[in-house]
Amino acid sequence: MDLLNTLVDKGLRRELPTREEALAVLATSDDELLDVVAAAGKVRRQWFGRRVKLNYLVNLKSGLCPEDCSYCSQRLGSKAEILKYTWLKPEEASQAAAAGVAGGAKRVCLVASGRGPTDRDVDRVGKTIEAIKEQNEGIEVCACLGLLSDGQAERLKDAGADAYNHNLNTSEATYGQITKTHTYADRVDTVQKAHAAGLSACSGLIAGMGESDEDLVDVVYSLRELDPDSVPVNFLIPFEGTPLAKEWNLTPQRALRILAMVRFVCPDVEVRLAGGREVHLRTMQPLALHLVNSIFLGDYLTSEGQAGQADLDMIADAGFEVEGAGTSTLPTHRSAIAETAGGCGSKGAGASVCGSSASSSGSADEAGCGSACGGCSGHAGHETPAPAQAEAGEVRSGLVAVRRRGAGTDLAPNA
Repeated sequence: MDLLNTLVDKGLRRELPTREEALAVLATSDDELLDVVAAAGKVRRQWFGRRVKLNYLVNLKSGLCPEDCSYCSQRLGSKAEILKYTWLKPEEASQAAAAGVAGGAKRVCLVASGRGPTDRDVDRVGKTIEAIKEQNEGIEVCACLGLLSDGQAERLKDAGADAYNHNLNTSEATYGQITKTHTYADRVDTVQKAHAAGLSACSGLIAGMGESDEDLVDVVYSLRELDPDSVPVNFLIPFEGTPLAKEWNLTPQRALRILAMVRFVCPDVEVRLAGGREVHLRTMQPLALHLVNSIFLGDYLTSEGQAGQADLDMIADAGFEVEGAGTSTLPTHRSAIAETAGGCGSKGAGASVCGSSASSSGSADEAGCGSACGGCSGHAGHETPAPAQAEAGEVRSGLVAVRRRGAGTDLAPNA
């Protein structure tokens, strides 16, 4: 297929596809799916080989968020029966993080519900970062605390944070339809603050909220403009008790096409398969490893993922390997710029590089109704088989397993 040959060539050169080409990927048929995966897989292997980076979420503060993000189980007015608790103590968070590190996680993502942190909250998270790094040499820590005020990103950097997550979630044109309590511009501003402070920026999207192909392409191109180092792709799991409880419109094939489009637009960026993979990809998860180079291990913020050992087995069985702590995730040209300039970026040498993403909350990675690395809005897997495809227009509570273990409970975490 000429389209795929063109996209592979551009991806190997770090050249931006046209919007028409990105839309064409989403429009391919199921008969062409394996060709699409194989083509995007060539680009993934060029920049990341067969390495898979493991990330682990710790929900520092769950529920009771004043924001109204429609996708989020922690939102204002949510009737989802999730865990609700206030801030974990630094030693509690460190203990929770240790489970993920023991399972092979290279990065710990600290998430807290809320519009954004107070200065006292930043101090608290700083102590948590110190506790985690004291116990785990070489571990990366990403904070996801919502909208940042001036100076807070610098304070997190000084406390030892390596990265900051804030997702854009959806296109600017449709953002007002999912959230009224803050704006798309607010999210972009927070990502830019993280960049300016020298933190590695992490920003992605949520697919499956009823958006159009044009919306998906728009948000991915906006992310490229922001140039984050990592782009988490979340697939909405509609939590019962939230406004999007009936939005079941993803198939495994659709999810794979979305991941392929993101890889073509962001060829040399860490593309992370985040919340919702177990529910929407199901038995086709191994195919996604040919498109992404990063996943979350174990459970998400408010929902459960498949067993951590199942994740490790899947990676090995598919012929991939877990990325070690001593290995740089990003290609040399990006990691060098990130180290010297702070933030991610690889716009040099006249190359158009994937990296432009603004932060958004609502993905599974987001904290505070707008900040989660991949699990806030019910993106999560569950351990029972799902039907071949859920029907749109009805609540399917049996497909979503609310997290009842790990952080905030007395039960052992899943990692």
